[in-house]
Amino acid sequence: MVTAESDLAALRRAPSQKRSRERVERMLAAASEVIAEQGSDAMRMGEVAERASVSIGSLYQYFPDKGSIIRTLADRYNTLGRECIEGELANVRDAQGLRVAFGGLIDTYYQLFLAEPVMRDIWSGTQADKQLRDIDLVYGRINGEILGRALKRVRPQADPGEIDRTAFLVMSLGEAAMRLAISVGREEGDRLVETYKQMVLRELLPV
Repeated sequence: MVTAESDLAALRRAPSQKRSRERVERMLAAASEVIAEQGSDAMRMGEVAERASVSIGSLYQYFPDKGSIIRTLADRYNTLGRECIEGELANVRDAQGLRVAFGGLIDTYYQLFLAEPVMRDIWSGTQADKQLRDIDLVYGRINGEILGRALKRVRPQADPGEIDRTAFLVMSLGEAAMRLAISVGREEGDRLVETYKQMVLRELLPV
């Protein structure tokens, strides 16, 4: 059966040898530095290679253009977000547990966006890159599946299909809410995140 996880595996390509992996890590670290300082639009492949202490040819061997670097970084931050979601929701068994876990999850995710300028820059350009949009969609489905499993434990009598659709939409809208919150002032952003949490919990746990 094709799942979001299998879709994700198809998006990833990683070198198998230790030396190659270390070289790639240096390249990605250098790219992150450049993006944090200048933004992804201003990132130049030559500067990334120089900071990573690799030849430009080696850089192009693994990353044919800067878009491929950004997509790899986006995948990593998505993975971090997924692990956060899995950790918060794994032990949810009742409505109160879901309220606490979901609230904590959104707060943690929001702090992650605030703390990582690279993440903010990457997500601001997601809609301009089809492959980034594809990655975004795959992770939206994965995160929706995680939330859906927790919801089915809390609401075993609810329609499974409806839960799946709701969970997918909630997690996809969560990404949009985070991007909106970090694009405005901190005080307004905090209020937007809190409003999102309350809206979602009313939908997930109807009285």
